[in-house]
Amino acid sequence: MKKTAQLTLLESALKTAGYSVRYEKGNFLGGECRLKEEKVVIVNKFLPLEGKICTLAQAISKISPTDLSTDIIKIIDSLEKASLKQTEKLMDHASGEA
Repeated sequence: MKKTAQLTLLESALKTAGYSVRYEKGNFLGGECRLKEEKVVIVNKFLPLEGKICTLAQAISKISPTDLSTDIIKIIDSLEKASLKQTEKLMDHASGEA
């Protein structure tokens, strides 16, 4: 699945869960929050496409809606696996220097 399609799918899932998605500029990565009574996921609009996908996927993981499609679950799982591999790589590198 293309990255733009992944982004659109994640945005739709959040909207279905009652969240609005806002792209703003600033010195932050983004995430889920509440503004007054509105549930919002804010994403740094200057992030690369992969960063936007990661921010939305993390927000979905945090709010844990029950009716996720298999495509969304695959996106989240692949990001979690990539994150785990990166962590293992850093740990291996750090232990090799000690």
